[in-house]
Amino acid sequence: MINENNLQNGKPKPPVFYRWFVLIVISIAMFGNYYVYDSIAPIADILKADLGYSDENIGQLYSFYSFAAIIVLMIGGIIIDKYGTKRSTMLFGFVCSVAAIVTAISPDLYLMLFGRVLLGLGAEPLIVAITTALAKWFKGKELSFAFGINLTIARLGSVAADNSPTWASGLYTNWQDPLYLSAMIGLSCLVGGVTYFILESNAEKRYTLGEAEETEKFIWSDLLKFSKSYWYIVGLCIVFYSAIFPFRSFAIKFFIEAHGTSREFAGFLNSILPLSAMIATPIFGLIVDKVGKRSLFMMAGSLVLLPVYLMMVYTDISLFVPIALMGVAFSLIPAVMWPSVAYIVSANRLGTAYSLMTLIQQIGLAGFNWMIGAANDYGGASAQNPSGYEYGMWIFSILGFLGLFFAFMLRRSEMGPDGHGLEYPSGKKE
Repeated sequence: MINENNLQNGKPKPPVFYRWFVLIVISIAMFGNYYVYDSIAPIADILKADLGYSDENIGQLYSFYSFAAIIVLMIGGIIIDKYGTKRSTMLFGFVCSVAAIVTAISPDLYLMLFGRVLLGLGAEPLIVAITTALAKWFKGKELSFAFGINLTIARLGSVAADNSPTWASGLYTNWQDPLYLSAMIGLSCLVGGVTYFILESNAEKRYTLGEAEETEKFIWSDLLKFSKSYWYIVGLCIVFYSAIFPFRSFAIKFFIEAHGTSREFAGFLNSILPLSAMIATPIFGLIVDKVGKRSLFMMAGSLVLLPVYLMMVYTDISLFVPIALMGVAFSLIPAVMWPSVAYIVSANRLGTAYSLMTLIQQIGLAGFNWMIGAANDYGGASAQNPSGYEYGMWIFSILGFLGLFFAFMLRRSEMGPDGHGLEYPSGKKE
């Protein structure tokens, strides 16, 4: 028997099992999205050995993704707003699947770069479309949990890609078979998009769905209205992610060549970062909500990150120690940084604030992936010359120092008379 309170316009709300099935379907698409993005790192040294790619070329495979993502982020959610979540999810899922296939079919660098451009054009709006879709299906207390489940399954895609040399070891005898595997897994983006299209089309006939909130737009005129605290957070954002993700791009190759690890163990070490974020980020979020001190926590995370890169090139300490420290920073800083924006930016400009941060993040990734690859080539980084990685590690260390500087300036700003209350649990001055 249907409760009348669950009826709108003569139609009931979707039952619980239907909504959670939708969540699993679109999360599978996200899993494929993340896997394809991270599929290059486990074969970086093989691309160099089999195809003669330089480290700069490998960095370009990530940079070109970010260049495409910048273009998409500038456009915003226009396509999603115009064509709706079900068509957008299917369209961008298709683009991601095609991108994985294009990347795998040829050893030609330019074709592979084109595949990564396609992935950037498809992956970023796919994430926005899926986020928008979740807002239609889950409201109130369920929404944060649904977002958490979605992100957890997505990050499992990164973990699976990093550990693919272990569970798909037979494929890692050449550069192409692992990318064929990535293309097969990437089809989940299309399958998830098509299945979601069917589920939402069916639900529109039988149930009442929530209205998705308008996707966040980038408004240029708002840039002059942000406070110093916001810009310090943006500064921390660009240097923090530029120190983490470009490191992950080369980490497996670095562990193999500079530390003599197996490919399987190197992949496991690289997977510790997304694994730690899956577990520790919500915990840090809860702690900060209880005690406040947000800028102080960002300083602590930046300080933890500062020594890890030089530890890996100048000491014989177990790799677990710097990677564990990096995992703490990778869990702590995002847990505090992104929510802090909502405390210092008014609600009517929040969309622009987050869009700008994401845009600048991608600019940093585009530049530093390329730069680190070029630095490795300049130093002649290889198994025969592991000291060639020192240039890149110094760049990462400088970024860590800049992160500490921006976090310190944020705390200084927030402790002054123009503070926004970041240091208080409630986010308001008490």
